[in-house]
This record gives sequence, C-alpha cells and structure tokens, in this order.
Amino acid sequence: MNILTSRGLRLVAMGVLVGTTASCALPRSGPSKSEIYAGSVQKQGDAFVLEVNDYVTRATAVTPALGFSSDFRNAGQVGSDTLRPGDTLGLTIWENVDDGLLAPKGANATQLTEVQIDGAGFIFVPYAGRIKAAGNSPEALRRIITEKLDAQTPDPQVTVMRVAGDGATVSVMGAVSGQGVYAIERPTRTLSSMLARAGGVSVKPEIARVTVTRGAKTGTIWLKDLYENPAMDIALRPGDVILVEEDTRAFTAMGATGAQARVPFDSQTLSALEAIATVGGLNSNLADPKGVFVLRNEPAEIANTVLGRSDLQGAQRMVYVLDLTKPNGLFLARDFVIRDGDTVYVTEAPYVTWQKSLSALTGPVSTVSAFNNLTGD
Repeated sequence: MNILTSRGLRLVAMGVLVGTTASCALPRSGPSKSEIYAGSVQKQGDAFVLEVNDYVTRATAVTPALGFSSDFRNAGQVGSDTLRPGDTLGLTIWENVDDGLLAPKGANATQLTEVQIDGAGFIFVPYAGRIKAAGNSPEALRRIITEKLDAQTPDPQVTVMRVAGDGATVSVMGAVSGQGVYAIERPTRTLSSMLARAGGVSVKPEIARVTVTRGAKTGTIWLKDLYENPAMDIALRPGDVILVEEDTRAFTAMGATGAQARVPFDSQTLSALEAIATVGGLNSNLADPKGVFVLRNEPAEIANTVLGRSDLQGAQRMVYVLDLTKPNGLFLARDFVIRDGDTVYVTEAPYVTWQKSLSALTGPVSTVSAFNNLTGD
C-alpha cells in the first residue's frame, strides 16, 4: 500500500513537473491554439477568431477584379493606314538604270531608312521635293513619290513602310521578350497582337498582369483573361504604354508546415488547401490538423458580413480557423480563398508539447527509462 502510494505520488509529481515545464518557454514554432483564442475580441483581445464554414468561405471569396474600363474598351481601332505627323518612314527606291539619280554607283536601289514626317505633315525626298505625307496611307504616299520621280528617272519603283517613331507608336516594357517602341500597324492594332509583336511575355501566363497607361488613365488585366475574353483585347492608341509584370501577391506560411516562408502566388486564385500544399503540406511529426489558422486584415465590409454586424469601421484583424479533421474540413479548406498578405499558421499538436516537456525533464535518457526510474521499477 505504501509502495502504491509512493508510486502515485511520484506520478503526480511527474505530471506537475511536466505541466510546469510545458508552461515554460519550450522551443516551438509559434503560439498554441489556446493562446490564439486568448487573443480574441471575445476575451478582450484585438482579433476576431472565427471558425470557417460554407457561409464564411462564400463571404470572403474575394479575388482581385482586373479589367479595362469602358473608356479603353470603346476606343476604336487606329486607322493604321493613315500617316501622322511624327511618324517615321522607311523608303526604298529602285531605278531602272545603271547610273540612277539616287542609287550609288554599281547599285540600282536606294534606302532612306529614317524619314520623319514633320509637324506640318511633310517629308522631303531627293528629286521629288517636299511631299505631303500626313493624312495619306503608305500606299497613297508610294504612288505620289513614284509620280514625282517618274519625270526624273525611268520607271522608278518605290516602297513605303512605317517604322517606330514619334507618331502612331506604343511603348512595350517589362516582362516581354522584346522591349521597345513599336509602330501601330495593321497587324498590331490590338493589345494581344502588340504583345505578340514584342515577342510575347517572359513569365508564366497564369501570373502575368498587363497594364495599359493612356494619358492619366490606367487599366490592368490578367494575361489569361485577355486571351479568354475578346472584349478585353482593346484597340491601342498612339502613346499607349504597355507594362507586363509578374504577379506580386504572396502569403506567409508559418508553424508546423513543410516550410516557413513568404510564398508568391502561382495562380490567379489560391485556396487554403493549395497554400498548405505549396509549402509541403502539414508536418506530420508536428502539426495539429485541428489548428490551421489564416490571419488577415479584413476590410470592414467583409468583416461586418461574416460577423453579422454593421458597426465595424476600417480594416479588422480576423483569424479564420480551419479544422481539417471535420467531415467537410478538407472541402472548406479547398473553398477558402487565400488573399494577398495572408498568414497561414499551423499549430503544433498537444502531443508534441507533451513530448517536448518530457524531453526537457529526462534529457538524453529515453522517456520510458525515465518513467521507470521515477516510479522505482
């Protein structure tokens, strides 16, 4: 009887020691589930802690809405055949004689590579004189130059093409294969065709954003949406600036996950389940599948909706709780949308805390051996 009492006392003492040790600053990846709940508004904290259900997933499923306004969509296509002041032209003139007016000796063709239309709309061509170019198409200008030269050299042949200049051009920059200034020509009058002209994008199409700046107005669209929605393939206007850049959104993974890092989005939308999978899933040796938390600063409109209130003002600190062990837990995690700046935190399982406490007491000795020594066996 005394032996049993002694063993009982030892077990109680051991439990007290373990509990005391567990409450001390043992090494761990972050706060426990109870500590997070202790910081809730319901317990005089400053964050709303809310379990995720179907209603919450629908109310918080906000994804960035990108697209062009009606000002962009309703702009008509530029008449690419109409030359304008500032356009730069390339002229090639063939002469049907060995010793022509323009061609160097031994050649029968002359190239005028950068002939710019001046502010009054004119260009100068040797032996043809000052010619009105603005308002004409390249074909009409070709005929005019040919007629002017025909009186000077027999059967001249002329080609006219627009090249990049200060006229009907756009600038393409960012994550494209060929940055530069491009003329708006017949094949490149729309956004998608101009991107193709610049060699296409150099980042994953799923996370490529295309921004068009036109004067004081700016519009942005996902590249994927641009190709899937023809209405967003806007007509370009002279002076447009096109910027292609990789999506900069990211979330932070912490706690008992496969990796702890700031993780960029690799698609337009990302669920909590996909976010966990992106960092290697839950750490099977540490994680508590009942303690998956998503921390976010939620706009007041959404916070009021999910909490059933109307009095909240400004962004609210929200902690959304996912329990993957529930019958529909994985479905909820699959449907819950992760947003830019979110923190996905997974708590450690209670068993892990207990194990750490035992290890702190017993040192390098195994838990079983330590238990036997304490109980006198």
